[in-house]
Amino acid sequence: MKKDIHPQDYRLVIFADNSSGAKFLMPSTIAAKETATWEDGKEYPVHYVEISSASHPFYTNQEKTIDTAGRVEKFKNRMAKATAKAKK
Repeated sequence: MKKDIHPQDYRLVIFADNSSGAKFLMPSTIAAKETATWEDGKEYPVHYVEISSASHPFYTNQEKTIDTAGRVEKFKNRMAKATAKAKK
């Protein structure tokens, strides 16, 4: 294998699902600003995700609408601007 091609910051990271509250401890190189204590009592970096296997409709068989990015409000703003232009 080639030397020095693997990332140096490969470590365990807690992935916390904002929708369901589920948490997963997995190895990753993702940059995380916060830390949290895991079930083993050790502190790990934590990264928050909007959807995981604990909340995704494919895995849960439950239909759910998650609008954390404000998509509806953005759409309404675009429509208001388009309507204003059309009236001119």
